[in-house]
Amino acid sequence: MTNTDRLPLAAGLAARLPELEALYRELHRHPELAFQEHRTAAVVAAHLRAQGWETTERVGGTGVVGVLRSGDGPVVLLRADMDGLPVREATGLPYASTDTGVDEDGDEVPVMHACGHDMHVTCLLGAAGRLAANRDAWRGTVVAVFQPAEENGEGAAAMAADGFLDRFPRPEVCLGQHVGPLPVGVAVTRPGPVMSASDSFRVRLFGRGGHGSSPEHAVDPVVLAAAVVLRLQTVVSREVGAAQTAVVTVGSIHAGTRQNIIPDEAELKVNVRTTDIRVRERVLAAIERIVRAEAAASGAPKEPEITPLTALPLTVNDATATERTVAGLRSALGDEAVVPLPRPLTGSEDFGNLGTAFGVPSVFWHFGGTDPAAFGESGIASLMSGELPAGIAFNHSPHYAPVPGPTIDRGVRALLGAAAQWIGR
Repeated sequence: MTNTDRLPLAAGLAARLPELEALYRELHRHPELAFQEHRTAAVVAAHLRAQGWETTERVGGTGVVGVLRSGDGPVVLLRADMDGLPVREATGLPYASTDTGVDEDGDEVPVMHACGHDMHVTCLLGAAGRLAANRDAWRGTVVAVFQPAEENGEGAAAMAADGFLDRFPRPEVCLGQHVGPLPVGVAVTRPGPVMSASDSFRVRLFGRGGHGSSPEHAVDPVVLAAAVVLRLQTVVSREVGAAQTAVVTVGSIHAGTRQNIIPDEAELKVNVRTTDIRVRERVLAAIERIVRAEAAASGAPKEPEITPLTALPLTVNDATATERTVAGLRSALGDEAVVPLPRPLTGSEDFGNLGTAFGVPSVFWHFGGTDPAAFGESGIASLMSGELPAGIAFNHSPHYAPVPGPTIDRGVRALLGAAAQWIGR
């Protein structure tokens, strides 16, 4: 008997996999941006109601919450995020997205499920179906949370602030998972910090416009922006210790409209990832210092504006709950399939906002969505060392898409195995 055969909550899953794969392809084909997940939310709500869940829509905007009870017992929250990204898909899949949306700046943009949230929704709906069909195998209450707007870091807090604890049972633990470029069947996690904090902000640099033929009469914000971008590269290399972790990225830069006109201003969008509160404070202070100093050195006529955009907290796994969850993951996936993370990942999440808002422990893990053959002999050793074999796309890439078939099965089982540690009979 295999480990997955010893998971009563998963009984009947194999027969439902074709339906779940079709659902996944449909969700992948029609992604939606943060707080615009109306179609996805309607699909989720319809499935939950058909399974017999008490279903509430429009929680925290476009969120959906399902509640299912099976006698007295613990309350467990299971979470999946729903939003896509403004990325033009390049996977070449027959179910690739060609949809567009309107971003926060009012611009029409391509939209893709480049982070795997369609897989998260599919796996949680698959787990919800098994929980409804196998109520004799568990006792307690499950709260299934389908969260909007993870990508902008606002969705979890919005749901918590929408009277969540007044409307739904208070969970004893919050459980969540994320698909990634790991071999299918593998899950990784750790107690303590598991994902980085993320801070994003907009920087407006002011100059004095003029003609490209007479730069001496202007203050060029493009040159100023270039100086800022280059100097920011020294923050991590010269102000963060070798044993510490930080990432500084300038992901967007805009200035001017013509090649022979010096514009009045330039705009940068900057993202920072850290795994330690003291490092975070040092890096943010260094960035502000550099921005203001470069503006002064360029003779800018006006102080730069630094405006916060999003802030994602450090994702921290409760140690006791993690030990319990890992036991559940091993029962579902096999002992060798659950691997400890050696260090926090530099990706970020807002999942931790739920447990913080509710005052309960939370546990987050990552599970594989990539054909194991793509890793060759290295297995996941290369990923654990911070490298990926050539040809494997990472989350947020226009080429990223999990392998549907085995990934869905393992993702459903992981959720059920983890939940069974609290509600299993």
